[in-house]
Amino acid sequence: MTLVEVSEPRRSTQPGAAAGGPPGGLRSRVLGAVDLRRGGIVLPFIGLFVVLAVTSPPFLTKDNLLNIVDQQASTLIPAAAATLVLVSGGIDLSIGAVYALAGVAAAHFALVTSPWLAIALALLIGLAVGLVNGVVTTIFRVNALIATLATSYVVSGIAGLATGGNIITDFNRPAFADLARTSFLTVRTSTWVTLFVVLALGFLLARTTTGRYMYAAGGNAEAARLAGVRVHQVRIVAFALSGTAAALGGVIDASRVLSAQSSAGTTLAFTVLAGIVVGGTSILGGQGAVWRSVVGVLFIALVGNGFDLLGLDPLYEQIALGALLVLAVGLDAWTRLRRT
Repeated sequence: MTLVEVSEPRRSTQPGAAAGGPPGGLRSRVLGAVDLRRGGIVLPFIGLFVVLAVTSPPFLTKDNLLNIVDQQASTLIPAAAATLVLVSGGIDLSIGAVYALAGVAAAHFALVTSPWLAIALALLIGLAVGLVNGVVTTIFRVNALIATLATSYVVSGIAGLATGGNIITDFNRPAFADLARTSFLTVRTSTWVTLFVVLALGFLLARTTTGRYMYAAGGNAEAARLAGVRVHQVRIVAFALSGTAAALGGVIDASRVLSAQSSAGTTLAFTVLAGIVVGGTSILGGQGAVWRSVVGVLFIALVGNGFDLLGLDPLYEQIALGALLVLAVGLDAWTRLRRT
């Protein structure tokens, strides 16, 4: 059986469009709340951007804006892929651990072989971890939260054993820096790589059959399965992409600083999930978009950049980010409750 158009639901706003549904007035209010949540991050992002542009002259410079995007490359790439995992009904807490292991692996292999082969090996490691996460959570039916948390401990332990707790440096192999430190049209290559990956994953989720199946798997797995969607395979693909993207983020950062350590990325999973949820992707699955996750990550980056430029206490930044995350999750729960 073929599933037809199961991307994010587009519900009619006409009264009585759904038999047995809420009355027209209430339905319009509910749908208005949902639409506000879906695109709501754009207005706060624009407002914060304008405030920073007015209060801090250095903010609206080309160097500062490009630096924000460049510094967020290792967050934007995993966030774009992790969006696919959340949309399909999973969650990946191993992002930070895979990021660290891939950085360590790339730095280590770059010392003894071709830098590009080292990068490829690191990406394969991320792919392997992602596949393991996908198989464990689907075939063996282990809760994704527990499975990926356990994987993160295992992967972190492997990274620690590989480095012996030391920092690996690649200063004698500057070619390894080509991935992140060279420029094209005055823009860092890491930014170009980020743009390409984000656009590719956004297209996959929004415009392909696989993407529509991800929405179906996250929205109602049993109904999707009855409609012919191979839910297990779809979720395994999402986890595999997430692991590979996390590895790419780690490689980019290792290339940027020409060093790597097993303790890197300890807060990356939180930052990625915060950006995704703040952007409007539902943590319960079935709803979301890559572009919203990008805006959510950049919104958090603007908050941090604003605190730095304005000389504010960084402790308040943590409070602000925590409040934003609670607000985003609460809004998700509220809109779902209103719809039911």
